[in-house]
Amino acid sequence: MLHDYVRTVWTILRKDLAVWIRQPITLVATFAPPLCFLLVSSFGAIAVGRSPVALVTLDQGRSGIQMQQILHDANAFTITDASPEHAQLLFKNIQVAAIITIPADFTARVTQHQQAPIDVRINNLNLDFSTDIRQQTASSIAQFYQAQGSHSAIKIVSIETDLHHQDVTFFQYSVIPIITMMLIIAGVVNGGFSAAREWESRTVKSLLLAPVTQSALITGKVLAGFLTTLLMGTIVLLFSGLLGWIHPEGSSWLNALVAVALIALMGSGIGVALGATLQRLQRVIGLGTNVAFYLFFLAGGTSVLAFLPTWLQTITAFIPLTYGRHALETAVFYSSSDLFGRDVVVLSICALAALGLGTLAMRKEIAA
Repeated sequence: MLHDYVRTVWTILRKDLAVWIRQPITLVATFAPPLCFLLVSSFGAIAVGRSPVALVTLDQGRSGIQMQQILHDANAFTITDASPEHAQLLFKNIQVAAIITIPADFTARVTQHQQAPIDVRINNLNLDFSTDIRQQTASSIAQFYQAQGSHSAIKIVSIETDLHHQDVTFFQYSVIPIITMMLIIAGVVNGGFSAAREWESRTVKSLLLAPVTQSALITGKVLAGFLTTLLMGTIVLLFSGLLGWIHPEGSSWLNALVAVALIALMGSGIGVALGATLQRLQRVIGLGTNVAFYLFFLAGGTSVLAFLPTWLQTITAFIPLTYGRHALETAVFYSSSDLFGRDVVVLSICALAALGLGTLAMRKEIAA
């Protein structure tokens, strides 16, 4: 009995996988939205990662050159060294957000322990740019005086203690939410495709007349959506690692794969439910993609969850993707298992609920 059950599940699974390979529309529907978001995030990271600034260095003395180098090393500006005239032209054409000018007497004033102002002219059309420039310019000046040591008229000591052992760029941080969106879309589309195709092509009648149990039929459909999504998620995860977007170490790879598998299982269950109910692939793709978008944005999108308004954090606590995202972020960025048990429990419950929903929908439509 068990042998017949397993053979039936394997036959359905193998057939659905073969059909899936020959249907490029599922790959397009799965990857197109996340790739668009990834492209937008990359442009956003380029736009807001470093503020474009024109640097005019009128002082070629020791302190002037040192201040110039500190500004270049600040890792917060995209600096264009320019003459006063060229800097004004760039500023007028809105090619830079600010002009930072190191005056000609900067070294002399620093040597004589006098006030040595640095002129900063900011185009404050964008609060994000202008705030970053103000803060980083002040920080660079503080670094300059700290570097003078005992010779400095202003005694500054700066000590930084990082919570994590590596920095994560804005673009890298946005990759994980987009991967979770891709996983839920893939699960819904692949699971929905596996179920809806039988009604769309009228082959469901043949399945119902075959000497197979409903449970074997449903299990094969769910496994087809799950395995294709797990395969796609694993490939994307490995590809992201090769590109240096993520940096999991040791057992953190296993944690990441567990999170990917649970998200894929949850998406597959939702997809089977939609496929059995809607019975048309185009409807499944349209509704499934919208569901994935809502879950993605309600889980915080590409923002930092801890910095969201309190009311929105309360909403994200009830969205399953929040826990999948957290599990992946802690694993691939910080090689940590912090709250991994909680994330696995929540994702497992949601995956079982989605599978139950898919099973009920399949049984209902088969009986009808």
